[in-house]
Amino acid sequence: MSRFPPSAQDMNVQYGQVEQVSPLVRRVLARNPGPFTFTGTGTFIIGSGSVAVIDPGPLNDEHITALLQALEGETVSHIIVTHTHADHSPAAAPLQKATGAQTYGYGPHGTAKYGEPGIDERMEEGCDRTFKPDVVINDGDEIEGAGWTLECVHTPGHTSNHICYALREEKTLFSGDHVMGWSTSVIIPPDGSMGAYMDSLQRLVERDDALYRPTHGPEVTKPQNLVRAMMGHRKLRETQIVDCLRDGMTDIGALVARLYEKLDNRLRPAAALSVYAQ
Repeated sequence: MSRFPPSAQDMNVQYGQVEQVSPLVRRVLARNPGPFTFTGTGTFIIGSGSVAVIDPGPLNDEHITALLQALEGETVSHIIVTHTHADHSPAAAPLQKATGAQTYGYGPHGTAKYGEPGIDERMEEGCDRTFKPDVVINDGDEIEGAGWTLECVHTPGHTSNHICYALREEKTLFSGDHVMGWSTSVIIPPDGSMGAYMDSLQRLVERDDALYRPTHGPEVTKPQNLVRAMMGHRKLRETQIVDCLRDGMTDIGALVARLYEKLDNRLRPAAALSVYAQ
């Protein structure tokens, strides 16, 4: 479960600055820290001269201006989105308006059948239903640019349209919100699926990516070890929930109170959703 991050000052975070994190990759951090974004959304720039942008970020004027300044003098060939949450995809529209680049993604946000018993639209109030990619990509597709190649790895669970991108030249996976080094992902039904999330984690364990770059938080240098630990955490939580059910506890609020005794109160609604997903 997510934990509230330390302050940006504690982390020595520099918002709006361009950071060269590898020979092919730069990052610009948005000023949107919080309990689900850690120190903020990290937008990645791939290549040089003719570049791709992964997860342009939220509709934040300061961030969009900083991103355009970082791209000055270059051509943006691709605007690529991992999934349609409000801290990842909305800035694709102003970036496209400024650059003319096409947008890429697995598809629009999954359509929930709101109005049915037990389905509440407020459960997904942080989703972006405006993003519709110009180019719909599928699992296994490749996106090529000047000196770089991205393999598309569909990883549903956090959302049904979540997709990671593996930079072949650096054996690096841009893991979006599927795997983060500072926290586990929140799974929000009905679009989010715990079963799909576990299957996607298993798929990543079987890959040989050497490094993960999540959209939030630091790089992950031993990714397979972390993914195995995340799978173990979820399986343990499942066992705990089953034990609660056997004890006659069927109210999600009561389950959260038992399972997350020391959790920040601001995160209890998200914990309830993850318990529901489990």
